[in-house]
Amino acid sequence: MIIVSDTSPLINLAAVGHLDLLRQLYQHVIIPQAIYDEIVLAGTGQPGAAEVKAASWIETRRLQDQALVKVLLLELDHGEAEALALAVELKADLLLMDERKGRTIAARLGFAYIGLLGILVEAKQQGAINAVQPILDDLIAKAGFWISADLYRRVLQAVAE
Repeated sequence: MIIVSDTSPLINLAAVGHLDLLRQLYQHVIIPQAIYDEIVLAGTGQPGAAEVKAASWIETRRLQDQALVKVLLLELDHGEAEALALAVELKADLLLMDERKGRTIAARLGFAYIGLLGILVEAKQQGAINAVQPILDDLIAKAGFWISADLYRRVLQAVAE
């Protein structure tokens, strides 16, 4: 299974000490060079920088199709554009992305995607975590992750918490 990730799932999970959930769920995650540069080089000292650099199960790839990136840059930031372009190039099975506009474009291109909340739900369903709420609360408190009260409630209902 080919999994490509954008920045936000990586840094948010790293910020709360749960980046390894992605390895447990997907074994191997691929990121484009722009995401690596954003997290590890530009983000030195920030959540995720050391974790992503040290994670042998996260592979960095350079894109071949820069033309697609240029088109996607009309609607997305550089990291999102490269993540989506890499998903196209590799014919990825799943794209890890939280940003609504990027997910809309991914859906339009026929790609399956999952965001951070879906990852947490999947992690609980697969037994990788015992509870979603403590991690969700940490994401809000420590990572500044924003979620509406209604969505918070619905996520916890989905996992029977």
